[in-house]
Amino acid sequence: MLLLLLLLFEGCLQCGASLDAPQVPGPPDPDTEEALSFRILHTSSFANSSWASSEGSGWLGDLQTHGWDKVLGTISFLRPWSQGNFSSEDLKTLKNLFLLYFHGFVIEVQAFAHQFQFEYPFELQVSAGCTEHAGKASGSFLNGAYQGSDFLSFQGNSWQPSPGAGSRAQKVCAVLNNYLDIKEIVQTLLSHTCPQFLAGILEAGKSELERQVKPEAWVSKGPSPGPGRLLLVCHVSGFHPKPVWVMWMRGEQEQRGTQRGDVLPHADETWYLRVTLDVAAREAAGLSCRVKHSSLGGQDIIIHWGGNSVLLTLLCLVVIITLLLLLVGHSCFKKHSSNWKALAPPAPSPDSPIGTDAQGPRTPGHQLYMPQESWIKNRFLEKWKTSLNQLWQH
Repeated sequence: MLLLLLLLFEGCLQCGASLDAPQVPGPPDPDTEEALSFRILHTSSFANSSWASSEGSGWLGDLQTHGWDKVLGTISFLRPWSQGNFSSEDLKTLKNLFLLYFHGFVIEVQAFAHQFQFEYPFELQVSAGCTEHAGKASGSFLNGAYQGSDFLSFQGNSWQPSPGAGSRAQKVCAVLNNYLDIKEIVQTLLSHTCPQFLAGILEAGKSELERQVKPEAWVSKGPSPGPGRLLLVCHVSGFHPKPVWVMWMRGEQEQRGTQRGDVLPHADETWYLRVTLDVAAREAAGLSCRVKHSSLGGQDIIIHWGGNSVLLTLLCLVVIITLLLLLVGHSCFKKHSSNWKALAPPAPSPDSPIGTDAQGPRTPGHQLYMPQESWIKNRFLEKWKTSLNQLWQH
């Protein structure tokens, strides 16, 4: 197993030796800047001494960029820029080396399982990679796990057992630390080759990785945390890139009780975040949610608690009052219409002489009906207009 690791690491060093690391683009807003990492995840499951299965993947932060095709025994490049600035020859060498590694790792672990006290069935996991911050390499890591628990790590220039891993991890680290060449190659791989590859894919994927999408923000009330208390919720959605700063504020003072949830992905590769604050109901007035994001160009989003609800309440009241006035007006109009009909003379019979003479004389009641109807209508409409004007003035 150690020989296979040595071959793998030497091949990787040769792939990256001729590359000059380009300037790594960093997020434009220092308030939301986060370290970026590239890591390779390797998981091998061992059912018994003759059956095992391995999975491998590469990740840039939370974005999967590489996979391992077990059937074809090759690297899958999941993004157009996943190859970074490595040449075709370098990539071919990497594919062959990883094929050798995944195949040989299983064989060697099964051979040493009894010596290292690995009990079937068991699972081994490896996470190795590097980070950059503000355009510069800032660290590297290699961690191993056994049965899902921390087992060992590579720190400085030596293998170290994880706290609580027991004598099994101590024995494995003692064996690995005897191979000085392996330790030197691992250190070089993590400190030099990985940062070069990370810089290469960041440069190649710059247009996609630096895509700026402005967030949308709104506030709501969550489930009551108790009598006399409110759970204020600030929602921030649809933003890219992922780094974002969200805080409940009172003026310029950050509220220490602010609880930040996980940043969750949308299907369109934008993000969503939920930030809450548990407060006494009487203290909610004057609070606001503040959002900082690189896409905003320094113009923070500030959503005041209660501002939207007050506007919505006023709008609802205006609509309700208007509807009531219309209903009352319609009712009054129908009532007055019935009164006007009662005041009107009865319709003449077709058989009466008046009915047959369109030009016959009108009765006094008929002559007074039209002015009375007009006067009542005008008075009602004038009162209605006055009421509406008073409503809008308030």
